[in-house]
Amino acid sequence: MKEKVMDALQRFSKAMFIPVLILPIAGILIAVGNLFTNARLIEMLPFMDNAVMKGFGTLLSGSLVSILNNLGLIFCVGIAVGLANKKKSEAGFTALLGFLVFINAMNKFMGLTGILFTGESLRGTGQAMVMGVQILDMGVFLGIILGIVTAMIHNRFCETEFNNAFQIYGGSRFVFIVLIPVLVVLAVVLTYVWPFVQAGISSLGGFINKSGNFGIFLYGSLERLLIPTGLHHLVYTPFLYTSLGGVETIGGQVLEGARNIYYAEIADPAVAMLSKSVVWDARGISKMFGLIGACLAMYHTARPENKNKIKAILIPAAFTSFIAGVTEPIEFSFMFVAPILFVIHAALSGLSMVAFNIFDCRAIGPNGFIDFLLYNLPLGNAKTHWITYILIGLVFFALYYVIFRILITAMNLKTLGRETEGMEMKLHSKAEYKEKVAAEKSGKGNDVDAARIVEALGGADNITKVDNCYTRLRLILANPELVQDAVLKNETGANGVVKKGNNVQVVYGLKVTAVRKAVDAYLGRSAE
Repeated sequence: MKEKVMDALQRFSKAMFIPVLILPIAGILIAVGNLFTNARLIEMLPFMDNAVMKGFGTLLSGSLVSILNNLGLIFCVGIAVGLANKKKSEAGFTALLGFLVFINAMNKFMGLTGILFTGESLRGTGQAMVMGVQILDMGVFLGIILGIVTAMIHNRFCETEFNNAFQIYGGSRFVFIVLIPVLVVLAVVLTYVWPFVQAGISSLGGFINKSGNFGIFLYGSLERLLIPTGLHHLVYTPFLYTSLGGVETIGGQVLEGARNIYYAEIADPAVAMLSKSVVWDARGISKMFGLIGACLAMYHTARPENKNKIKAILIPAAFTSFIAGVTEPIEFSFMFVAPILFVIHAALSGLSMVAFNIFDCRAIGPNGFIDFLLYNLPLGNAKTHWITYILIGLVFFALYYVIFRILITAMNLKTLGRETEGMEMKLHSKAEYKEKVAAEKSGKGNDVDAARIVEALGGADNITKVDNCYTRLRLILANPELVQDAVLKNETGANGVVKKGNNVQVVYGLKVTAVRKAVDAYLGRSAE
């Protein structure tokens, strides 16, 4: 039972990547749009003071804010696609149709039962307009629920076929036929059930907010501690996109979730100060500063003969963490060999968010330095306190460095460069180069040795399913015991291997997409 639950959570966590990773792009473009209408920037750069550039900025930010108003639909389609076992595009289309059916079914039922509010303002009524249809305010949870329901029905019936005259009603069409009554019944049930669920969510949000710095510390620590399981997305997503992360009225519109509120506030010049809820999105200190200090500590505590070798490993990892916010290559370098360092890392991550709250810092850098620049500098220090962000970051850089260095030396932890045997490093001959070029045609492209990866995973027959998220190759294997962890880490460039039942995750960082393509090509499978 435990393995089944973990498997379900793993799949759901992976499915959440589809909508979650798209939203930061919208946020960055909203920030870019604001650059063209930012009064301080226009004053510094007079050539920007023209109708064309201001109009472009207004159109860009204004059009993308609409994404925040339709998160339910985005999550519905994204999760359905992510959870579908096959025919993913059809699952996404069916989810879109199902979403329209559900909101209209709920609206009609609420009207028939007299529940539909008829006043001018819906604020405080528990109801909201979704794609022009008035229903209960379920926020992003509506999309999550409908995406899961659609995927379950799709996986069960997407290959159902009929003979003769009924043949046209098979496949995805039959999925939609089955889905319609399910959604209508679900709309009726949730009309009565959801108010109680919403009351529970509001109470939980109230408890977390009333717990103050302890709640913030717990959130920040758990978000890191769950990295090995791949379930950390389940911690931060509710705070970023639901009422758990705060509720604010911006430009006459009620928005829920730290990320949604932040995007709307940076797009509204009338907002003088960002709301406090952005503290839930301030996850960049460990990425831009803390783990850089950890890397420096590991370098300084390495064996003298290994320092040049680990420099080639740590510098790219630190740069990726600082610029793009991808931390797993660094975290997996000490997560298993020195777990106490990972616990300290999680605690420091939580403490950094407490520091944000204490010093009233509203700046964010969730995906590294590029995000930090685009989101905060154009808004000015008065609105974001981004200078405070940097000062807090420098303090945590020092804390990471000192604590990691003391623990590594005092406990003789076997972090990078402190192994008993030095790491092999050599220049490749011309013959080896030619061999590599030839191998690229058989699954070894872009420094990816697909053949070796498949072999280390127990062979092609052991691999049931191949998938990937932002940094991990996610697999379902017939026999996980056949996995050669050392080979994957030492010979294929993996930063870590996580096993949960038949689910195996191999952490490759930003190159995981290339790894996935190479493995699929080697296995003769097409990535869906």
